[in-house]
Amino acid sequence: MIVAGFGFRADADTASLRDALARACRETAPIQAIAAPADKVARLTELALERGVPIIPVAATALQAERTLTRSPASLAARRCGSVAEAAALAAAGPGARLLALRHISSDRTATCAIAQGVST
Repeated sequence: MIVAGFGFRADADTASLRDALARACRETAPIQAIAAPADKVARLTELALERGVPIIPVAATALQAERTLTRSPASLAARRCGSVAEAAALAAAGPGARLLALRHISSDRTATCAIAQGVST
């Protein structure tokens, strides 16, 4: 499964999320799901409906358990993980997942998106 993981600030809107997704998806296969911290998934509803994909909520402990390539001071302070987008994508894609695209930042800098692919069985 290919999952787009998101991290975003409270003032991010659907246009910001779309922009971050478009930047992250430039060189990947189509996404099959989107993911974000469980307490923020409601903000992804419109984007998920547009794309026709499910939303996967990711628990805080799952975010913290993922090793990310990016080390954002803001993500570390807010969620205790290096990149919320990367951690959400990896956690939602499942054990053994790998990043296809590191986090990309929306032009207004309110949203980030990373893409991960789970292990095929």
